[in-house]
Amino acid sequence: MSVTELPAKTARAARSLSGLQVAGAAKSQQKGQQTKAAIIDAALGLATQIGLEGLSIGALAEVMRMSKSGVFAHFGSREELQISVIREYFARFEEEVFYPALKEPKGLPRVQALFGNWMKRVAVELQSGCIFISGAVEFDDRPGPVRDALATSVQTWLAAMYRAVVLAKEAGHLHADADERQIAFEIHGLILALHYEARFLKTPGSIDRTLRAFQSILARYGNDAALALSPPITSASLTGMARAVPDSSSSSSV
Repeated sequence: MSVTELPAKTARAARSLSGLQVAGAAKSQQKGQQTKAAIIDAALGLATQIGLEGLSIGALAEVMRMSKSGVFAHFGSREELQISVIREYFARFEEEVFYPALKEPKGLPRVQALFGNWMKRVAVELQSGCIFISGAVEFDDRPGPVRDALATSVQTWLAAMYRAVVLAKEAGHLHADADERQIAFEIHGLILALHYEARFLKTPGSIDRTLRAFQSILARYGNDAALALSPPITSASLTGMARAVPDSSSSSSV
């Protein structure tokens, strides 16, 4: 073996070792990301039941059967854990409510799709709770990053609904003098009222009343030709709603 061959073999060995180290680091990083995702999923489940304020590193460590230091290492603070849960909740909300509605034509069909998907989401939340609503109660007068994350998520969604209403007006589906912000405000109000009536008060028929109220909004602000393009949303058409509230005309548990 010549002297000149030694550095080349050493270099190849070094590259091989370096490659193994990189692969090992990538695998470790992937495992870390998977663990963090599992922790956030468990934290989200807890938050819908006990609220964001009820979340703690200790409680989550117990659920995950991990050490407190192990959970803490993925977030660094309880506040960052809460913010991660809010981001995950909003990401799921977008996937279930917003993105599917974009497949509908601009105008009232899209507005109805957004509201219909929102109602399907409510079907789950009537059972588990909504952290946007519970979080608003917990952090409404507590400035800071957690409140900011909550408010930004809600504002982003409401802006999307408002934009859909604006496009409906531009498409000629709403009266020329229709107030887009008022329409978006009323739609948001229906969802808030439904949560309060169905989940807290357990008022019979809340879902059907909400759907009728939404149709009333469209009737007041929309033109007849456009309304004919979008059949009214019914409770029967909302997948999962019947399971969440077996009989909206009775006082069954919701």
